[in-house]
Order: sequence, then structure tokens, then C-alpha cells
Amino acid sequence: MVYKELLDAITEFFGEVLDGVTERGKALRAQLFSLHPADLANILLELDESVACELFVTFDEDVQLSLFQEFSPVRKVTYFGSLDEKARRLLLLRLPFDELTDFFDELSDDDLAQNLKLLKREERDQVLAVLQQAPDSVARYMETNVLTLMPDFTVEKSIQFLQRIQPDETLHRQIYVVDRDESLRGYIDLADLVLMKPKTRLMSILHQPDVVVLMDEDREVVAQRMTRYKTMTAPIVDRKGVFLGIISSDSLIDILETESSENIYRMASLSPIEDSYFDASFWQLFTQRGAILVILLFAQSISSFIIGRYELLLAGFLTRFLTMLISTGGNASSQTSALAIQGLATGEFQGRTIWRFVRRELLMALVLAAILSLAAFFRVLMSGEGPFFLYFWQSLAVSASLFCIVLVSSIMGSLMPFILRKFHMDPAHSAGPLLATLMDIVGIFIFCQVSSFVLG
Repeated sequence: MVYKELLDAITEFFGEVLDGVTERGKALRAQLFSLHPADLANILLELDESVACELFVTFDEDVQLSLFQEFSPVRKVTYFGSLDEKARRLLLLRLPFDELTDFFDELSDDDLAQNLKLLKREERDQVLAVLQQAPDSVARYMETNVLTLMPDFTVEKSIQFLQRIQPDETLHRQIYVVDRDESLRGYIDLADLVLMKPKTRLMSILHQPDVVVLMDEDREVVAQRMTRYKTMTAPIVDRKGVFLGIISSDSLIDILETESSENIYRMASLSPIEDSYFDASFWQLFTQRGAILVILLFAQSISSFIIGRYELLLAGFLTRFLTMLISTGGNASSQTSALAIQGLATGEFQGRTIWRFVRRELLMALVLAAILSLAAFFRVLMSGEGPFFLYFWQSLAVSASLFCIVLVSSIMGSLMPFILRKFHMDPAHSAGPLLATLMDIVGIFIFCQVSSFVLG
């Protein structure tokens, strides 16, 4: 049964699906459970919230857990509230640690205090320690339920230990080795347990990790380091070197996706939406988008004052090329800022490489400005009207203006991301409407000034 037909059948025969007693109800529930958790979550999203919560309560613990991990933060709180205390306790105990801390971060203080009581004391202390870290810290993505070995274990004993591993512990390709005081010593690969002799002690075959992460480090910085060294897992330690957990490959992907999403929002001069689009209220979106558009509207009005001051100069022939100059400047700055933002995101531009980038982009700006201004000169010359000497000088004015606009645009586009980062702001803000509006104002000002100088 296709997705829409299944949704229509569940809506029509919801009572039977909820009870699961009739043959039709059992068949529809079986089809629901055969879906991937992401698809099943979409089915619930299509239903009324109260109806979906009724259905969610009737699912078994495994289905509830897989579904809960697919929900947005707002929906997690809603569906969690529909469960009884026993089901809530079981769900919290089975939820991965990083998702558990994210979920608790969404709760009110009263709900947090109430639900923390459902955890064991050790887990409760770990959750509170992580919640005290900054929202962008890597501790929020830490996986704590990780198997570790002792350095005096032999290969044979390690294999026997792995064979008795608890079902809820995750086994990664890299197994970290810690002392009795939980201090990190290094790691071994699973392949080492196959290739080494049974009596070989782990301390003699330890590898040192390329990346060791402090729990309060910024997630973006950690993701850059892991990407640079091409490592899929990294140990997390405290200031004393005590092993706390790892950043797994899944957590790394989550960090990269989160940072990419935030950059997309900020490039549009918007604050990132923590929830899904439909979970965010209409007025929240309206306030956020309307505020920045009003600010940009008033900023753009500066262009009107500049044009009004040079109204006589721009009247007629020169006005035709105003949009051409402004859009070219905006395009040039967008290209350069995109390169700078990408280099910062990947960690390629650091220290001296920043100035290498700026110098190279300055040279690129000079070459591009020369070519574009030459093309603009002949473009305006072919459109000239009246005496030749007049539209020759007009062509020269447009050409010189474009040269200056492209040069200034490229310089601003290359420097602004680094300036924003210097003031602890996201470099992605330098792209999109913010930079475009700024370049409109600067471009018009340059055009008016250069044209006034050339045409006298």
C-alpha cells in the first residue's frame, strides 16, 4: 500500500488501528511497523497531534524509541508527555546519551527536575554536567555508552571480554584503552585483535589518537579537526585526561549537518530554527523575517539619498547602467565571500593562510575588474547617443566605476568573514542580503562619485 493510501486508511479506520483487534486493524498496524522509523514519523506528523499521541502510546518500546529519535525537539516533548511514568523511565534509560541531553535541554525547569529522578544517579550526574556546558560544545554530542579495555589485558582476554559484551554497549572499530582511574592511554583497532598473538598485551600495541577532544570545545572546531585528520571517532576527556566518551561518526555527521543548516540560515540573515519548519510558530517566523527585512529596507534607503543628491548627473543615459554596475558588484562580493566562508568552515584558512587568501583575491580582483571594465566600456560605447565625445566620456565613467566597484566588492567579500569571526560572530552572516545591501549602497556611491569626477 502506497504512503497516501495507508494514511487515508489509518485516518478512516483509526479506532481499529488503535485497538489492533480486528483483522483490518492488525494488517494496518503491521504495515505501519514495516515502515522505516523516519517514514512512520511522517505518518504521525500528518495526523492530528492528539490522535498521533494516542497511537504512539500503543506502540511497543522498540518502536517508541526509534520514533522518538526521529521527532523534532518540540514533538519529543509532546509525545513524551503522553507516556506514563514507567514508559518514560524505560525510554530515557534506552535513549543515547547525546540525544538524552538534547531532550532535557528542551524541558522546563520543573519538568527537568521531575524527569531527572527517573534516571540512575550516575547518569543523572553526567546529564547535569553536560547541561552546564555551552549549547555549541562538543559534550552535547558525546556518546558515553562505549566499551573500554584495560592496558594489561591480553589479546585473548580482550576477545573473551568482547564476546561477553552487554547488548546495549556500542562496539566501534577503534576500542579505547584506559587505566583503572579512567585516564586515556590510547586505542587499539579491531584488526589488532585478529592479527596479534593471543598473549600480546594491549599496552604494547597501543595507538595514539590523532584527535583528542576536551568536553567544552566548540563542536565546529572539533568537526574541522576530525575532518582534517580523516578520523571517524575521537575520544572526549576532561581537563585531567579522564576518558568520558567519544564523538562517533554519527555524531560527526550530526554536527556537520547542524553547522551547514545554521550557515544556510545565516547566509539569509536569519537566526537558525531549532525545530522543524512546521513546529516553529507562524508569528515566530514572521517576527524573525520581518525584523531583518525592515532593517534592510531602511538601510537600502541610503541609496535613495545618494541618487537624489546626484539626480542631475544620473538623469538620462547613465541611469540605464546603474543596475548593471550594482549587480556585478554584488556578484563579485558573493563569489569571494563564499570562498572565504567555505575555507573557514573546513579549517583551510588559518593564520598565515588567511593573508595568502586575501592577497590572492586582491590580485584576482584587479584582473577581473580590468576585464569587466573593458567589456563595460565597449558595451556603453555601442549604446551611445549624441556627440561621440560625450558618450565616450560616459563610457569611460561607467567603465571606471565598474573597475572600482568590482575591486572594492572583492576586497569587502574576502575580508568581511574574517572580521566577523574576529568579533566572535558567524562568518556566514557576511553572505546573502546583508552583503548585497551593503554593496548596493557602496556601489551607487562609487558610481556617483566616479561619474561626477570623470564628467566634471
